[in-house]
Amino acid sequence: MAGHDFFEPADRKRPVADPTAAEPLAAEEPRHSCDPAFKHGVVVGFDGSTSSERALAYAIGMAQRSGSGLIIVHVANRLPTTVWAGCEPPVFVDVPDHRTEVLGLELACADYLAEVPWILVERGGDICHELEEVGREYEADAIVVGSTHGVVGRIFGSVAGRLAKRAKRPVVVIP
Repeated sequence: MAGHDFFEPADRKRPVADPTAAEPLAAEEPRHSCDPAFKHGVVVGFDGSTSSERALAYAIGMAQRSGSGLIIVHVANRLPTTVWAGCEPPVFVDVPDHRTEVLGLELACADYLAEVPWILVERGGDICHELEEVGREYEADAIVVGSTHGVVGRIFGSVAGRLAKRAKRPVVVIP
């Protein structure tokens, strides 16, 4: 069973922040409501790489042992492309990454996910921020990620390392 992000209806009234309050109300409000069946589940970052497949396998076992749901998060890359229009300066355009659709179909056909309820959530932006945000929205018990190998991880810092430093919930890094 593959799921989707659940957005709040447009006609739902939101509480108005009190201008005299010390904390603005908007800062406490989540981006959207989530399926309550996946509250306190296990969040796993997945991009189809070998390390993310190992992280997914570990997260499946973790979700089975705890009797919770699995929230699989794919943070889509927004590929900047340059559009040159004659003598005007170049314009950068975000090209969406359609890999999430392919990953969703692969996951839907996977036998190893049959034993645990799961949903696939697509986000765009910084991987660390989005994984932590999804973890907060679903009140996840843990976030599972694969380790980053190679030059990119050494130069920019690994996702796992950055997430472990800033997360407000346990982070499990799978080698």
